[in-house]
Amino acid sequence: MAKKQITSFIFISSVLVHTHSADENYSAVMPQTVTALTGSCVQIPCTFHISDFKDKLNKAESIYGIWLKTTSKFAEKDGFIAFNSSENIIRGFSDIQMTGNLRERNCTTVFNNIMKNHSDLYYFRLEMEPVFRVTFNPIKDDSKKTVRINVTDSPQPPELKPSDLTVMEETTVNLSCSAEAPCPKQPPTISWSNIPESAHITTQLQEKPDKTQSVVSKLTFKVSYKDHRRNITCTATYPRNTPDASTVETIVMLQVLFPPKETHIIITPSVGTNVTLTCKSRASPSNDLNYTWYKHGEETPIAWGAKINLTQTQTRSYLCIAQNKHGKQSSEEVHHTAQSGFSHLVIFGCTGGLLAFLLLSAVFFYWMRTKASRQAHVIGSDQAINRDTMATNNATVISNNGEKNETDDLYYGEIDFSKLQTGHKTKEHSNNVSETEYSELQVTQR
Repeated sequence: MAKKQITSFIFISSVLVHTHSADENYSAVMPQTVTALTGSCVQIPCTFHISDFKDKLNKAESIYGIWLKTTSKFAEKDGFIAFNSSENIIRGFSDIQMTGNLRERNCTTVFNNIMKNHSDLYYFRLEMEPVFRVTFNPIKDDSKKTVRINVTDSPQPPELKPSDLTVMEETTVNLSCSAEAPCPKQPPTISWSNIPESAHITTQLQEKPDKTQSVVSKLTFKVSYKDHRRNITCTATYPRNTPDASTVETIVMLQVLFPPKETHIIITPSVGTNVTLTCKSRASPSNDLNYTWYKHGEETPIAWGAKINLTQTQTRSYLCIAQNKHGKQSSEEVHHTAQSGFSHLVIFGCTGGLLAFLLLSAVFFYWMRTKASRQAHVIGSDQAINRDTMATNNATVISNNGEKNETDDLYYGEIDFSKLQTGHKTKEHSNNVSETEYSELQVTQR
């Protein structure tokens, strides 16, 4: 009878040990949801608290953890033990590793080679044999709900902060790009594109409040007005056990506020000899941009608006001032003259004047050359007439002296005509020439 009482006491005590009263204080902290990428791994950060844990640990012969899938009921037929660290039992997964130390209240676990069918609820169970057993699945306290694993083929795009980036020029901008790292041993890499050359980048793996991890990259640079409407891209690339890595990106447009820049005047021909002046400027915001026109040396505006029209008789220097709520800027002056238009901008007018000058010069030289050619032709004709007349007179002389023999003709051919002088007589001829021939020559010159 005594033996039966002892046996009965031991059994009842065992039941009391393996259950817990309502006064037992226990809880587990883990993220409510983690998103895993197919072909990669997922880490579930997990810690737990049990009242009098050290006392229970000293009494326990062993301590091990169990992960249940779908339901928290350990003995239910629908219950599925995915992992049991006591015997390293793994079901439905290629590999599961409990990286946390249970004796330090850390139940962090890594599920490797995650597939789509692994999406489900997972419950952690702690067994401290033969002292204490508990499944952490309180329903009433939202802060202690169990974890859900969602498996997807594509990762979430990185998060850019601030998402609305509107700043004044010359200010320092700090951009933060974060990408979830569900598998810390294979974290994503973050890259930036279309950023200013002066930008500084720092990247590190950080732990979030729920103990999950993410890669955070920070971009710092000083803003210029030329960065207005610049699209800055943050790209996250996830490695995984598949042929291709997964790449996602997020873009933010930089809005820079600045006063007018690059203010200048554009000149275009208008009706007839009139011209139109247009004031151009870069500014942000530009919807409240206004323009004021001035003449050189005058403080009173002559017009308002982006354009003014001028006639050719309005010969003065003009400038425009562009202004928005952040400041103003003046353009360079343009000078308008009746003869040459705008001196330093109307290049085509100058080119046309040069072409006209060259054309007139060509016509003048052509006229001079034609005149010279005609004069030369007249002089040549006079000389030809003189030569013909001389030849006729010579023929007459020869005809009157028909008795001359061939020797006389040869002497005549040897006469030096350069010595002949009109109205004068000379005897500077060959001694063989007769006085009669001399008289005949004088007649020819007359």
